[in-house]
This record gives sequence, C-alpha cells and structure tokens, in this order.
Amino acid sequence: MHTRIIAFPNLLTMFQTRERHNRTMLFRRLFWKPIPFLSSSRRPSFSSSTASRVLRIGDVLRQSRRFSDVDVLGYSKLSHDVNPLHFDSESARDAGFEDRLVHGLLVASLFPRIIASHFPGAVYVSQSLHFKLPVYFGDEVVAEVQAVNLRQNQERYIVKFSTKCFKSGNLLVLDGEAMATLPTLAVDE
Repeated sequence: MHTRIIAFPNLLTMFQTRERHNRTMLFRRLFWKPIPFLSSSRRPSFSSSTASRVLRIGDVLRQSRRFSDVDVLGYSKLSHDVNPLHFDSESARDAGFEDRLVHGLLVASLFPRIIASHFPGAVYVSQSLHFKLPVYFGDEVVAEVQAVNLRQNQERYIVKFSTKCFKSGNLLVLDGEAMATLPTLAVDE
C-alpha cells in the first residue's frame, strides 16, 4: 500500500516567505539603523590639497572611532574569534599586553567603511595590513585612507589607497594599502 503525502504548497510558501521576511528584518535591524559613532563630530572627514570634491592623488579621508565591549562582542560573534586576549584582562596581561585587545581586523574594518561612505557602490578589492601596536578598549582610533594612485578602467576607477590607523594622536597602530574600484571620483560627503 502506497501512502501519498499531500504537501500544502501554500503552507510551504508561507513558511518560506516568513523565513525570507525574518532574514530581511534582521538585516534591516543590523544595518539600517543609524550608526551611533557617526555623530556630527565623528563623521568621516575629507581633506584635500584642493577645494574640489573630486578625488585626487594625495587626498585623505578620515574617521575616528572608540571600540567598546559591545563592538568586540559583536565582531567575535560574527567571526567566531573567541581568543581570550579580547575578553580576559588577565590573559591579555599574561601575554604581555596592558589589557584586553580590540580585534585587529575590527580596527581595519574602518578602511572600507570610509571608502564606502564617500563612494557608494565602491567595491573593495584588496587590503594589506601591518599591525604595529595594540588597540585597547576605549582607545580613540583615527583611521585614514589616502589616494596614492588613480586610473580609469572602462566605466569605473581603480584607486590605490595608503591606509593608516593612529591612536593617542600620532601613534601608528596599523598601516597597509587598499585597492578599490569606484563608480566615480566625485566625493560624496
């Protein structure tokens, strides 16, 4: 005897639609809320040797940020990096650090944020990083990207940036280079 299971396509569709809706709402909650560190005093800034709003070689874009427990915990959840140096002061001190460390790649995430905030539709192509000094919870970090090479490729622009992060004014904590393709050289402020 054969038993036939009758599927209810509307019920299946309803569950799939609800699941898709839940993912969409989660995405909106995570990414469409105003970002607290972008108060008017912390918005990315632009400095150029010219008064133009077109990116040129030598132009520098900056953003500052203090990383908190919440930031590090969120990054740890996404990356599954549960190294005790980020969560346990004693482990960090035993390893020779002053206190708990902010993940280096969390600090480096400021670079694509700066580029994307000034050039919507930018595609981050590559990044090299050199970690120089640790960043601790509460340190104010100033990240900057400086255009060092520009070239047009069909309808887009390929830009090489020098990338640097500083703390306590002028202590270099991170440097490297990034490549991005930009839809335009017009700087969106």
